[in-house]
Amino acid sequence: MRRRLGRAGVTFRALNHRNFALFFAGQGLSLCGTWMQSLAQSWLVYRLTGSPFLLGLVGFVGQAPVLAFGLFGGLLADRWPRRQLLVTTQTLSLLQAALLAGLTLSGRITVGWILALAALLGTINALDMPVRQSLVADLVPRSDLPSAIGLNSSVFNVARILGPSLAGVIVAFAGEGLCFLINAVSFLVVIACLLAIRITPTPRTAHESPASLLAEGLRYAWQTPHVRALLTLIAVLSLTAMPYAVLLPVYAGEILKTGPGGLGALMAATGVGALVGALQIARRGSIRGLGTVIAKAAALFGLSLLALAASTAFWLALLAIIAVGYGMVTSMAGTNTLLQSLVPDSLRGRVMSLYTIVFFGLAPFGSLLAGTVASHIGTPLTIALGGIIAIISAGFFWRALPGIRRHVRETGLLPPEEFAAH
Repeated sequence: MRRRLGRAGVTFRALNHRNFALFFAGQGLSLCGTWMQSLAQSWLVYRLTGSPFLLGLVGFVGQAPVLAFGLFGGLLADRWPRRQLLVTTQTLSLLQAALLAGLTLSGRITVGWILALAALLGTINALDMPVRQSLVADLVPRSDLPSAIGLNSSVFNVARILGPSLAGVIVAFAGEGLCFLINAVSFLVVIACLLAIRITPTPRTAHESPASLLAEGLRYAWQTPHVRALLTLIAVLSLTAMPYAVLLPVYAGEILKTGPGGLGALMAATGVGALVGALQIARRGSIRGLGTVIAKAAALFGLSLLALAASTAFWLALLAIIAVGYGMVTSMAGTNTLLQSLVPDSLRGRVMSLYTIVFFGLAPFGSLLAGTVASHIGTPLTIALGGIIAIISAGFFWRALPGIRRHVRETGLLPPEEFAAH
């Protein structure tokens, strides 16, 4: 019993730090609003047009800016105070949601406006996400980073379950505009929490040109074994394995013979597995052995996709997709934790911008690839192919671990007790 209580204390100990507790509270509310807006926007596009192509186009223009501008977000995070930058991006997000709400509630909304505002939000997010990722490491000591990143991922996945559920009810009874308005108001809480955070400013060098700073970040990521291996693993998973999600509607309808309710249950089950995986990372007392955990989680992700592809019974698919969510988020949150722990603060923003690019920026292209492949070989085989590639990628990462440990040990990035099982 004491051991369990001790583990619980480790899981939530990042909340003992006032700055992180404020950040966590603001994120929890705002992410619910973000997921509400996401569902309401998709439904609005479908209601106005009935076009699957336009649904996909709105999703694409909302994600593509991450690939185009993500590196600049990392550069900003390394050159200017991160808290102030985040206040700016959150204010811009508030204005975007408020404009979307105003146009919708007044009946003036068009698909053109939705596309333009989706592109605007995508550009804001491209700058926001590297700053947000980097700021977490400023709020807690390094020993509590696993807890902070795991809790951050947990609140994201809880919001992924609650936000769409609330949005479905609100859209049915009051329309999409109210969801957008609620999201806009939620940003006020985030901004208030960010303004209440107190961080000692870290001196940052800004003498070099932006081009040389970007080149420095890219060179560091490529020449540093652990960074290169982690980013490569996430890039492959983002392109080939994670796009299973865009095929779920087809899989639910054509293979499982279920409707929207069944699809919702599959998405909720993914969120449950993801939440368990995030808490698994949060309860770690250090990053010892985390490289091994990432490799095993990526392999489990792939094996679970194979099980999902082979499932024709709904209850089997539910079990498989819980494991999919667990393996996916454990590998992603674990990678985030290792990068934040092993990268120097002066380069953290640029490295985390690369993480954002390979995680989020490649997603629309992975979705496009999955849709194209599925149209030729079918949904189950496409999901299975993604699983096979995930397993192979996990194997390559596993083989790279001894070299990564050796590099970490030789460069003195961690104290001896940390790198032993890293």
